[in-house]
Amino acid sequence: MSDLYPIKFKPIYFDKIWGGDRIKTILNKDFGSLPNCGESWEISGVEGNISVVENGFLAGNNLQELVEIYMGDLIGDEVYKKFGDEFPLLIKFIDAQQDLSIQVHPNDELSKKRHNAYGKTEMWYIIDADKDALINSGFNGEVTKEQYLKHAENGTLTDLLHYDKVDEGDVFFIPAGRVHAIGKGILVAEIQQTSDVTYRIFDYNRKDDKGNLRELHTDLAIDAIDFSYLDEYKTKYNVEQNKSSEVVSCKYFTTNILEFDTVIDKDYNQLDSFIIYISLEGDFEVEYEEQTVRVNKGETVLIPASLETFQLKPLTEKVKTLEVYIK
Repeated sequence: MSDLYPIKFKPIYFDKIWGGDRIKTILNKDFGSLPNCGESWEISGVEGNISVVENGFLAGNNLQELVEIYMGDLIGDEVYKKFGDEFPLLIKFIDAQQDLSIQVHPNDELSKKRHNAYGKTEMWYIIDADKDALINSGFNGEVTKEQYLKHAENGTLTDLLHYDKVDEGDVFFIPAGRVHAIGKGILVAEIQQTSDVTYRIFDYNRKDDKGNLRELHTDLAIDAIDFSYLDEYKTKYNVEQNKSSEVVSCKYFTTNILEFDTVIDKDYNQLDSFIIYISLEGDFEVEYEEQTVRVNKGETVLIPASLETFQLKPLTEKVKTLEVYIK
């Protein structure tokens, strides 16, 4: 019997010029006196912003220390073999009250060469969106490198981009190399590789409070961009009530949606990975070894790999959570 248990971490809040108050009003999180909370990092192994445990006897220890001590018991033997002491995923909420800059992330190979870091493949689940809010993912047609550079130079990059109107429940998978941006009026849950490498390619010619244009990374980005065109950028998925329904699966993470209104038995002894639950709607309990940990709307919990069987018990009429692990 492992001494590990379902672990909750203290959120790390970031004030952003483009942030708002939905992290408080919709997700019930208290970010104190920050004027514009743009991000809440729920589980992070990013250097300089490593999550600290909030509950149980490990409270006060950080995620890095936990991985170093518990290794495969915490994150899974295969996951530990691959990533070592670095926790492989970053889980966050993003509240965009303004359009975010258009960006691209390099893949593992390019990131390793340039920054000695992992690349960044990520996904977004839309929690809330204003009417007519937009997400950019990819291009709106075939684009050559030359066309792209010309538009980047002219400040007309948005002419080449594909935009989708979004609603609550929409999902976008953003592999490294795909240009993307969150539009204003959108609250998302983001699951991504542990990496903070971002190339900003367009920022609507906005100036900061000192009157300067923000730095663009046009030269770095050009080798990172995947110029291929897709007919559809939004992820299609189906939800089966009271079952984990797969939404995205790639080598970096698998994300399911679980909507339930009854007790769910979980047996993950074949998985060999940690499991993360991100509560989007309602409250529930994780029951394990005759103990319980409560997870409220807007909270995130890490189930250690050694805890292979447990129950999820709804405490409200309906619960909706994202379930994340590495296959």
